[in-house]
Amino acid sequence: MDQRTRMADSGLLKVTSRVTVQDTVYEQLRRALMWGSFAPAQAITISSLATEFGTSHMPVREALRRLAAENGLEIGHNGSARVPAVSRERLDDLCQARIALEGLATELAAAHMTDEDIDRSEALAREHDETGKAGDVYGMLRKNQEFHFGIYEASRSEVLPQHIEMLWLRFGPYMRMLTNYVEKEFDKGVVYPFSSYHFRIVAALRERNGALARDMMVGDILATQSHLRDMSPELR
Repeated sequence: MDQRTRMADSGLLKVTSRVTVQDTVYEQLRRALMWGSFAPAQAITISSLATEFGTSHMPVREALRRLAAENGLEIGHNGSARVPAVSRERLDDLCQARIALEGLATELAAAHMTDEDIDRSEALAREHDETGKAGDVYGMLRKNQEFHFGIYEASRSEVLPQHIEMLWLRFGPYMRMLTNYVEKEFDKGVVYPFSSYHFRIVAALRERNGALARDMMVGDILATQSHLRDMSPELR
């Protein structure tokens, strides 16, 4: 699949506002990277992105610079950008950090979430499950992110959600691998129960059991880590 096809799949939109063009390009690219819209080690050129967004090269160059500062991209000596490659060591390191931060955010959220907040989380868990059963991989990824960050934002921490976002940005290449694998499995009629831990998290939140909610979130992350290891020889 060529880069332009990948770009079309990523959901990037033309940018029309001159006032916010730099921020808009950055936010769209950041979101696309977090969703795994780009393949591991994929080269990203300024000219192709500028064409896709309908902008000049300058806001794209600035967006790539900002994303590289967050370790979401790597910039070569010639100014070219690429998505980081994947490795077992990097996967394990990212998951270790995710477990620490996301587990803590979930435990804190259990003490602050209202019944309405928990109802919303349950609805998102259900929507995530339904989009998965319908074979909508990208819809499933979006609902997954909404579910997780709805909880993390409820932690009432100013620091944790920001750092978790950066981890998810760096986790993007692994989400691309997972998406490719799940798409092939869906084509064969195989659907995995990716929402099982989500429902367990919701149940723990309803009990206001922060420790259990944390354990279930950790289980969700470990399940994804294990699945990635099993499906890819380079991550075993």
